[in-house]
Amino acid sequence: MKIGLISDTHSFFDHQLREYFSDCDEIWHAGDFGNLKVVEELQKIAPLRGVYGNIDGQEIRQEFPLHLRFRVEGLDIWMTHIGGIPGRYCLPIREELTKNPPELFICGHSHILKIVRDKELNNMLFMNPGAAGKQGFQQVRTAVTFELANAQLSNAQVIHLGELGKTNR
Repeated sequence: MKIGLISDTHSFFDHQLREYFSDCDEIWHAGDFGNLKVVEELQKIAPLRGVYGNIDGQEIRQEFPLHLRFRVEGLDIWMTHIGGIPGRYCLPIREELTKNPPELFICGHSHILKIVRDKELNNMLFMNPGAAGKQGFQQVRTAVTFELANAQLSNAQVIHLGELGKTNR
């Protein structure tokens, strides 16, 4: 199963995602969609899972939860928007992560691309795809693709969508 992972679009849908996510089985959005247009455009590419972020209004919050814990291809996955980083997880989340860490923890919010193992939490894989939108301080807009099969994650690739305010093409 191939996944396209994105976050922090802030009402901007980058048309490059149609190409980069065209062979994905699902797209996961880690919050701050910004508007339903982004949701609709992503759903045209592949089935969408997501969580709402701090900038998302009621339209998005009615469609998506704050936290999403689910299992795909044998992996326990938790996705939320504001999660912190390894060693400095947000207070409401830290306790649950310590008691019951997933195998894959996904969040957005920081606009900083980070994929790392947290050795203190059963080698849990932490993923933040950075930001795909045009709002924020990130220098390069990013997304991630990866594959899930037999309780394993493989072939993770970072997609550079361009410098802030630009596209790759």
